[in-house]
Amino acid sequence: MIALASDHVGIELKKHIMDYLDELHLEYRDYGTYSTERCNYPEYALKAANAVASGECEKGIICCGTGIGISIAANKVKGIRCVVCSDCYSALLSRQHNNTNMLSLGSRVVGKDLGLMIVKSWLEGKYEGGRHQVRIDQIAEIEQTGTISGK
Repeated sequence: MIALASDHVGIELKKHIMDYLDELHLEYRDYGTYSTERCNYPEYALKAANAVASGECEKGIICCGTGIGISIAANKVKGIRCVVCSDCYSALLSRQHNNTNMLSLGSRVVGKDLGLMIVKSWLEGKYEGGRHQVRIDQIAEIEQTGTISGK
């Protein structure tokens, strides 16, 4: 299950992503917004990030104008590792090395075609574990305690 959310600027890209997920027969839940009326992206980032953090959804994809603001809001939720991407390579490696559980896209930055290519790369990426797990554990420790043991 994939959590989706956007603000009013990202809604068109979100709709294209929904169509793409339908083609792949992947389930998703849309946490809003549902119109182009001006809104505040943190409200929708929080809904999608909470769904991922709680396990209700396995992953999340969120959109706003640049992808930056909505990703910052999502990353405030404990357990979320949201990456904003504007290229396929970073999207793939964010999954392989950082085990990101949310992807953020900027509709004004990537547009439809590149946006869908990035989603494809991110969805296909598989976490490699191994040497990368030490870093994921350190990130989690920072989130929990504000520090890294022995540092």
